[in-house]
Amino acid sequence: MADKKKLPIGIQTFSKLRTDNDYYYVDKTAKIIELINESDYIFLSRPRRFGKSITLDTIAELFSGSKDLFVGLYAEHHWDWQTKYPVIRFNFAKGVEKTKQELANNLVTQVKENADALQISLDDNESFAWLLNNLINQTAAKYQSRVVLLIDEYDKPILDNLENDEVALQMRDGLRDFYSVIKGQDANIRFAMLTGVSKFSKINLFSGLNNLLDVTLAKKFSALCGYTQTELEWVFAPELNGVNLEEVKRWYNGYNWGGESVYNPFDILLFLNNPDKTLKPYWIETGSPTFLIDKLINEQVDVAAIKHQIANDTLLSAFEVGDISPIALMFQTGYLTIDRVTTMFGVVAYTLKFPNMEVQQSLNALLLDAYLGKKVLTMNNRSALYLALLAHDLDKIKQALSAFFASIPHAWHRNNTIAHYEGYWASVFYALFASLGLDVIAENSTNKGNIDLTVLVDNHIYIFEFKVLSNKVDATTALTQIQHKGYTQKYQTADTIIHSIGVAFNKDSFEVAFAND
Repeated sequence: MADKKKLPIGIQTFSKLRTDNDYYYVDKTAKIIELINESDYIFLSRPRRFGKSITLDTIAELFSGSKDLFVGLYAEHHWDWQTKYPVIRFNFAKGVEKTKQELANNLVTQVKENADALQISLDDNESFAWLLNNLINQTAAKYQSRVVLLIDEYDKPILDNLENDEVALQMRDGLRDFYSVIKGQDANIRFAMLTGVSKFSKINLFSGLNNLLDVTLAKKFSALCGYTQTELEWVFAPELNGVNLEEVKRWYNGYNWGGESVYNPFDILLFLNNPDKTLKPYWIETGSPTFLIDKLINEQVDVAAIKHQIANDTLLSAFEVGDISPIALMFQTGYLTIDRVTTMFGVVAYTLKFPNMEVQQSLNALLLDAYLGKKVLTMNNRSALYLALLAHDLDKIKQALSAFFASIPHAWHRNNTIAHYEGYWASVFYALFASLGLDVIAENSTNKGNIDLTVLVDNHIYIFEFKVLSNKVDATTALTQIQHKGYTQKYQTADTIIHSIGVAFNKDSFEVAFAND
């Protein structure tokens, strides 16, 4: 077995990774060279902490001719090291701008920093667009070469202000003025690449930069950022002794943009760095998706139905200030990913899913808190339900569910009209079971109707039907529907044990009742 190396947690500098060969490194240079040869203008969207910055830094070192850093990698023998290009770089990852002037100040500062690094003297001018244009012109003239332009987290000033449409639009307009310089500098640009989390409209942000090739959903670049299963097992083999790879895959793999699935690098590195190799939500714990949760709740999005949503390019790209599709937001931020790609009526269609157990469990736990207005699901309640399901003890399952609903304050019921509808409680149930990391299916189709909720635990199948009543709380009606419509037939095999459970809620007394066969 190879010797252990340092885990490259949080390192975004290629030279630091490669100097002295102290860190594990997944060689992506073959794909990066293929990307460079694909187009002179590239756009790539990936969720946060997915390796976009290290990809850009690798590109910068290639064009700078830093051959020593690539010894032993694919690029060593597949890149023209004789030709070097000056590199201009912008990074919006640091800091938060809340006004257009703050953004302008940041842009001016970064232009001047690039000028200093390239030994270019710029006239004093407060216009960042003028300064950038002058910087590119002077750099091309001084080095007698076209320039390479790399922009990291191009959209962050907008994303940081999505809660305030007015400020977000100011950020967008400021960035549009900045990016408009690029389209007029084609003769001086050898290669340009922009990365970010989102894909805002070209019309409203890039102002005619229509030669920008979007490779976000290009099958051959699906694994450009992130670690494939093969890369994980090969490169990080010294760290995997005693690790259950199937469980690791179930928890952290699954991000897909139309090709091979990958792990979030930051996520898997934190897992490997944990002495106990504990399976837990590392990536989500680094940033709470407050804006996403609020949007899903405010627009009453049925997350259970989203799980198998079919989308096209237009829907996945529907991203504009004040008009953001919840589906697009979930996809672009990494909470949904591509399950499969098909062609319908001449149009490419993408079936979506949760990437992995980490996302499913964590997102639904956050949604559950939001559905109920406060955190009522204590660890004791959650553990009791989980253990009861593992033991397949129906009495304890009903006890745990009853305890959960009893913990919801009556005042919350009175002030929440949507709690009077079956669809709402189906969503609550879905989020509850999904937050436990269980395989849950909502609106499960049969030839006689849709099962409200199906929960799969080992070879046991739990079928739930919900009713909201205004009279005496009685769950037999819900149970009867399961029986009369033959919902259990779909799962009847020699190896399965099926449990039918009717659930009734009284919208006046807030009581809950269960009935099972």
